[in-house]
Amino acid sequence: MSVFEKIYEQVRRIPRGKVATYGQIAMLAGNPRWARVVGYALHSNPDPDGIPCYRVVNRMGKLSEAFVFGGINRQAELLRADGVEVCDDTVDLERYLWDGL
Repeated sequence: MSVFEKIYEQVRRIPRGKVATYGQIAMLAGNPRWARVVGYALHSNPDPDGIPCYRVVNRMGKLSEAFVFGGINRQAELLRADGVEVCDDTVDLERYLWDGL
C-alpha cells in the first residue's frame, strides 16, 4: 500500500461531525513526520466524494486557504453541512477533534 493510500484510508475513517489534523492523520497512517505529505495527498485526492479531505485541518483548527476543491469557503460549507461549527475559518478542536478510534 502506498503512503497516499495509507493516508486516504485514515481520512475515510473521520466521522461526520468531526475533524482531524494533518499530524494526527500522519501518525495514524504510520509516520508522525508525514504531516506535509498528508497535505500533498489531500491536494491530489482522486475521490473527493469518498475521501472527505475537507475534514482535515491544521493543528490550530484552521481551515486550508488552499483547499483544492473550491477554496476555504467551500471547506467551511462542507464542515457546516457535517454539523461542525466554523468561526473565523477555524474549528474548535476541543469540541470537534476526532479521537482516532
